Amino acid sequence: MDEKFFPSSCQFFQVPTMAAGAIPMAYQTTPSSPDWLNKGDNAWQMTSATLVGLQSMPGLVILYGSIVKKKWAINSAFMALYAFAAVWICWVIWAYNMSFGDRLLPFWGKARPALGQSFLVAQSELTATAIRYHNGSVEAPMLKPLYPVATMVYFQCMFASITVIILAGSLLGRMNIKAWMAFVPLWITFSYTVCAFSLWGGGFLFQWGVIDYSGGYVIHLSSGIAGLTAAYWVGPRSASDRERFPPNNILLVLAGAGLLWLGWTGFNGGDPYSANIDSSMAVLNTHICASTSLLVWTILDVSFFGKPSVIGAVQGMITGLVCITPGAGLVQGWAAIVMGILSGSIPWYTMMVLHKKWSFMQRIDDTLGVFHTHAVAGFLGGATTGLFAEPILCSLFLSIPDSKGAFYGGAGGSQFGKQIAGALFVTAWNIVITSIICVVISLILPLRIADQELLIGDDAVHGEEAYAIWAEGELNDITHHNESTHSGVSVGVTQNV
Repeated sequence: MDEKFFPSSCQFFQVPTMAAGAIPMAYQTTPSSPDWLNKGDNAWQMTSATLVGLQSMPGLVILYGSIVKKKWAINSAFMALYAFAAVWICWVIWAYNMSFGDRLLPFWGKARPALGQSFLVAQSELTATAIRYHNGSVEAPMLKPLYPVATMVYFQCMFASITVIILAGSLLGRMNIKAWMAFVPLWITFSYTVCAFSLWGGGFLFQWGVIDYSGGYVIHLSSGIAGLTAAYWVGPRSASDRERFPPNNILLVLAGAGLLWLGWTGFNGGDPYSANIDSSMAVLNTHICASTSLLVWTILDVSFFGKPSVIGAVQGMITGLVCITPGAGLVQGWAAIVMGILSGSIPWYTMMVLHKKWSFMQRIDDTLGVFHTHAVAGFLGGATTGLFAEPILCSLFLSIPDSKGAFYGGAGGSQFGKQIAGALFVTAWNIVITSIICVVISLILPLRIADQELLIGDDAVHGEEAYAIWAEGELNDITHHNESTHSGVSVGVTQNV
C-alpha cells in the first residue's frame, strides 16, 4: 500500500499498488469477458447498431409519417414500424445465417436460427469470408471480429430492417397493408439475404473483390430497384394524390432527417467491425459527402426554381449519405467532396428533369423518389468507389490484397469493371425476385388499397387519424362521422367524442 495526499480533501489515504506485471481487473479474463473479447470494439459495435436502429425507429417512422399527405400519415409510419418488428423475427430465426453463415450456394448461406446461447456467446465468425487461391491455400483468413455473435446479429439486423423500410418509401399512399405484411418477410428472405451474402457474407461477389463498404449496393441499390419494381406491380396512388401530395409537417420531416443523418455515423462507422482508424475515416467522409451533396442540391434548386426547398435539401442530404456508403472508409477527403458534388447533381437531374421527360418513369408511381435517392445514388457511389478507392485505406479494410480504384492506376482499372458488374447483378436479382413476390402475393391478396379507401386514407385503413381535425376538402369515413349511421356508437378504435 502507498500513502498519497489528496489536496481536495487535505488528507492522506492508503492506495493499493499493483504488483509488477499484474493485469488490471478491467482486462482480466472471466467467463463473461473471455480473452478474445475487445470491450472497446464490442461497445462501439453495439453503439453503431443502435444508431442505425434509430435511423429506422423513430427516424424513418417520423420522416414517412410527416412527409406524406395528412390522410396517409398513420399508414406510412406504420409500414415502417411493422417492417422494423417483422425483420427482427425473420432475422433471428433464419435470415442472419442465410446472409452471414456457412455457404449453401455461391450467393446464399445456409438457413438456421440465431437463437441458441452456445451460438450467440461465441466469438463472431463469418465462416464463408476466407479468401482462397485456386490451389485451395488460404490467401486471407475469414473475418473474426473481437466480440460475440450476438453483437453481430444485432448490428446486421439493423441494416436488414432499414433496407426494407427504405423500399417502403416507393409504396406509400396506396399499398394494401396486409399485402405489405406478407411482402416484408418474403423480400428479406429471397432478396436481401442473397445480396448480403454475395457481397458481405463471403459469396461470389465478395470473393471476386466487388467493394461495398457499408451497403451502397446491398441496401440502397437493392431498395431503390426493388421499390421501383414493387411500385410498378402495386400501381399508382389515386389521381388526386398524385396531383397534390403536400407534406403534413415539414418540421417533423427535418427531425426524421436529422436522426437519419447523425445515425449514419454508426451506419458507416460500424462497418470495419472495429473501433479503428478506418472507422474514423468512414465517419468523417460520411459527413463531408452529405454536406457537399446537400449544398449542391440546394444551389441547383435556387438556380433553376428561384428558391431553396427544405424537402430538396433533405433529398440532397440523403443522396450524399447514400453515395459515400460504398466507399466511406476507402476514399480520401477530397474524393468525398467530389462524390458529394456528383450525388447532389446527378440524382437531382434524374429526379427533377429526366423523370419528367421519360414516359416509362411517369407510368410508375415511386412516391418518395426512392429510385433516384437510393438506386441512382447507390450505383453512383459504387462506381466512384471503383475510381477513388485509395490503396492504403483499402489495405486497412478489404480482404482482397492490393485492391485500389482505377484512379490509382495499375490493376485498379479492373476494379471499376467489377463495381459495374456487381451493380448489374444486384439490379437484375431485385427486379426478378421482387416481381415474383408481388405476383405471388397478388394471387392471394390485392396489392393496392381499394379505390374508395384511397379517397379516405388512414381512417379507412386503420380506423385512426394522425390529427383530430378534418382536412379541408378530404373525404372522411362516413362510418365514423355520420351519426345517423351508428347513433354515436364508437366504431373500431376511433372514439366519437
